[in-house]
Amino acid sequence: MENSEKRVLLVEDDRFLRRACEASLRQRGLAVTTAADGEEGLRLARSELPDLILLDMLMPKLSGLEVLRALRGEDATRAVPVLILSNSSRESDIAEVTALGISGYFVKSNLSLQELGELVGRLLANPT
Repeated sequence: MENSEKRVLLVEDDRFLRRACEASLRQRGLAVTTAADGEEGLRLARSELPDLILLDMLMPKLSGLEVLRALRGEDATRAVPVLILSNSSRESDIAEVTALGISGYFVKSNLSLQELGELVGRLLANPT
């Protein structure tokens, strides 16, 4: 399947990071939809059923954790791979979302767009 057929939902409230990630993923031939808060992200996840979701943890309206719990509680979105983008590197935060079934966890201060793009590409090529 071509990358252009793959749809990524990017849920991130930081405009600069959202635009940088979006541009990087589009350069890889992916179709990217963005949301600036958790409520919009959850609505888009339900309506668009993306192949992968990049999810910030601290956002207005609904937190990433609330969005992830809702996604995992619904048949239509339960199996969609989710990559977490967070400012927190606390073990308890990572453990909490890992228990809900995520495909990866990026600490924003360590985020490399190259590394993120490569992981997204691998996950889309081999969904688990």
